[in-house]
Amino acid sequence: MTSIDTTEFVEVETGTLKFENETQQAKFELGTCMAVYKWEELATAVENSWGGANSAEKRDWICGVIIDLFAESKAVDVQLIEETLLYAMLDEFDTEVDNDSGLEIAALVMKFYKQVSEQKYDEIAQLYAKWLEKKERGVQNHHVHVQEDPNNPDVSDNEGEEEVENEAEAEDMAIDIDEPELVEHQSAELGPIVDDDGFELVQKGGRRSKSRR
Repeated sequence: MTSIDTTEFVEVETGTLKFENETQQAKFELGTCMAVYKWEELATAVENSWGGANSAEKRDWICGVIIDLFAESKAVDVQLIEETLLYAMLDEFDTEVDNDSGLEIAALVMKFYKQVSEQKYDEIAQLYAKWLEKKERGVQNHHVHVQEDPNNPDVSDNEGEEEVENEAEAEDMAIDIDEPELVEHQSAELGPIVDDDGFELVQKGGRRSKSRR
């Protein structure tokens, strides 16, 4: 991974970091959403409903929280963005992420902000185009598959691995951006998750317990 400067920041002397130009603000909001959607750990949590039935809405809420960091502050650094992402994952999805993936997404958000300030939108547009292409193909790469318990002889031979049906339903983004609407992919509720030793992982309240990578 390329070295990331956690002290990198942007600031203004007066007002907040929200762009006064509507086009710039819309592009930054889109870029922020695309960066958050790119976070694989969050995509996994959403597609497996670790945050409950409204997991997709929670992801949109996280996008809004990051956007508000800039709209309500005079200065924002990469570390603040990362901490906000990690706290949101823990609070909303009961999932603790202890790798550098949150830092990478935070750095991408900062990169997009600086590009938008220079009215450079190409990278955001490319990422958005790739997201649309992936959505149209119906690509789903983040599902946790439920495995048969090899230590339970009472399981019927007719009971194979459970299939998880995926639904792709169109939803309005929680953030009002000047781009085509994003489409959320939500999966049906998963059954028990069994590890390699045949032990069922504990899930509480319909939400997966903390997952460390």
